[in-house]
Amino acid sequence: MLNPFLMTFLTVADCGSFTKASKQLYISPTAVMKQIDALESHLELKLLERTPQGVHLTPAGEVIRRDGKFLSDYVQRSLANARAASEAADTTFCVGTSLLNPAKPFMDLWYLVSREFPGYKLHLVPFEDEHRGILREIGQLGEKFDFLVGVCNSRAWLDQCRMLPLGMYRAMVAVRREHPLAGKERLEVADLYGQTLMMVKEGDSGLNDQLRADLRAKHPQIRLEDTPYFYDMSVFNRCAETGNLLLTLECWQDVHPGLVSIPVNWDYAIPYGLLYALDPPSDVERFVQAVKRVCLTGEK
Repeated sequence: MLNPFLMTFLTVADCGSFTKASKQLYISPTAVMKQIDALESHLELKLLERTPQGVHLTPAGEVIRRDGKFLSDYVQRSLANARAASEAADTTFCVGTSLLNPAKPFMDLWYLVSREFPGYKLHLVPFEDEHRGILREIGQLGEKFDFLVGVCNSRAWLDQCRMLPLGMYRAMVAVRREHPLAGKERLEVADLYGQTLMMVKEGDSGLNDQLRADLRAKHPQIRLEDTPYFYDMSVFNRCAETGNLLLTLECWQDVHPGLVSIPVNWDYAIPYGLLYALDPPSDVERFVQAVKRVCLTGEK
């Protein structure tokens, strides 16, 4: 990182002669002298006085030696810190976390398999559930973070990552707390008649599209309102502000304090899983296989 001629000068200054310095540097005395001449020419300063007894530093040479030693020590510390950071990065899993995709489910997985990753640490990386930017975040799996546990039946998401399915979350209906349905412990589909149900627009999720088709065919009394493909807080806010109903999931029951999520007597559910890069590094792949073995087969 430092000019090699400066490092040669520091060696000569420590040794007091070209010959002694050449032995430390494993080059000839002539090569040492040429490097010093080149450094003096570049700096336009005379750094050394040559005498038959050896070399002596000029006043300018004393300054360059002092500050050069400082720079050399600083560079060595910087390199040591960089190597330590590189080693830490090699043994750290970065985990994405957001309001709708919190890291808690990943932590549950980690405590089941962490003994297989001695020395590894976790680093939580927050990101925003913003429907216009979420695909960009998912595309950074493998760069910004290694893992994310989230709900996923999105074709667009799965074009950008791999998923190890972990289970299913029941589809529920959210209403604002003042809504007449808010006091019910469980809903029948008929309870939704005459209401406007907000749900993801058609085209990205096969399971969502099937639910939409069923509601249209069997329950036309329910009005459907499209939301963006990917929920964010603006969707929950619209539900709270309009009094419409919102198709939601059991994992999002506490996302908005002004809403109540109620189970419905139907069999609809959406998968969630461990998301990771399309081309994962070996330790990420090893973690996925450990989770698959322990969580899905019960092997310890």
